[in-house]
Amino acid sequence: MSAAALIERYYHTFNSGDRDALLDLLTDDVMHDINQGGCERGKDDFRRFLQRMDRCYREKVVDLVVFSNSEGTRAAAEFFIDGTYLATDDGLPDATGQTYHLRVGAFFEIRDGRISRVTNYYNLQEWLRLIDAPTGRQARE
Repeated sequence: MSAAALIERYYHTFNSGDRDALLDLLTDDVMHDINQGGCERGKDDFRRFLQRMDRCYREKVVDLVVFSNSEGTRAAAEFFIDGTYLATDDGLPDATGQTYHLRVGAFFEIRDGRISRVTNYYNLQEWLRLIDAPTGRQARE
């Protein structure tokens, strides 16, 4: 499978809600760079991240565009997240069911046909504005 096809499958699987299938697309030692946060390593940490995300947010990737290098070892994606803030996440404003449509960029490394690094970037201040929260607070993805 090409790098672009792998990333498209990753987001299709993300949208489907099948977290086990999504985790199968990752290497065991996957590195996850969290927007405005630290770095986690391994599928267990990624699974816990997904569980927190599923508890706090309902999100769908739309308008996906994927780019990849000719070697198939790196890829990038630009898309929008259509989301609903379901439950208050640690360090973030209170959730009241706010909805948002936010531009996201993501970068990937690929090894042996699986994703070995996921790095997501989005404008946290814009997300706070979209959910009508005070800006200027530090928070994690």
